[in-house]
Amino acid sequence: MEQASWVPSSVDLDRPSAARMYDYYLGGSHNFAVDREAAKSVEQIFPGMPGAARANRSFLRRAVRYLLEQGIDQFLDLGSGIPTVGNVHEIAQQANPSAKVVYADVEPVAVAHSTALLADNPLACAIQADLRDPDSVLGNDDVRRMIDFDRPVGLLMVAVLHFVPEADEPHKAVARYREVLSPGSFLAISHASWDGISAEGIEGGEQVNAIYRKTDSPLVLRSGEEIAALFAGLDVVEPGVVPLSEWHPDSDDAYISAYAGVGRKA
Repeated sequence: MEQASWVPSSVDLDRPSAARMYDYYLGGSHNFAVDREAAKSVEQIFPGMPGAARANRSFLRRAVRYLLEQGIDQFLDLGSGIPTVGNVHEIAQQANPSAKVVYADVEPVAVAHSTALLADNPLACAIQADLRDPDSVLGNDDVRRMIDFDRPVGLLMVAVLHFVPEADEPHKAVARYREVLSPGSFLAISHASWDGISAEGIEGGEQVNAIYRKTDSPLVLRSGEEIAALFAGLDVVEPGVVPLSEWHPDSDDAYISAYAGVGRKA
């Protein structure tokens, strides 16, 4: 397959990417045939996947607006994915033109597109980094330049931790990020879950997992209790760690088997 000029040479066009599949579900155009084929296979098993992607994007919007209302003016978005309409900098800078945003993702296409999109925006940037290695993210020159960790930060982990297997110690990574946040900072998480899924749904979920295992990001669903544990040491804001569509709802988002919550560091 011919490599388009904007695609980093490191990208394997024969292997689907979870980030590019997510872009496809959201109606984006930054995906390839291999991603669309994998995404359509998932849709055959779980036709609600595009709705689930939109529901996660809706939670991102609600969470960012909530943090803005709490006075947060700097955001670190981990596992940010490919830029589509309604990204963090658009939401934040519309309300506060001086808000700063750093996107971090391991997917080179996501970073390439984010960098191009933000070329004329001095208050937002994108870095290629793996959230599983907190010190490399926190020590990145652009992160240190843009984010003042002596002030409150909005840390976003939306629809990303369910791509981090237990072997990579997601709770340990999240704890490291929490550690560097100053008082008054917030952590927002959404995460897919097995809770409430029927036996038939679990069987379909295993088929979906088999598809994602062919990507760079195998899918790992967790229980509500495991997801709530990610907020250890933080004051979870109302209504708590709840089904995603129930967190400060402002629209009729489709129900999906996922939890969402926001915690504040005292």
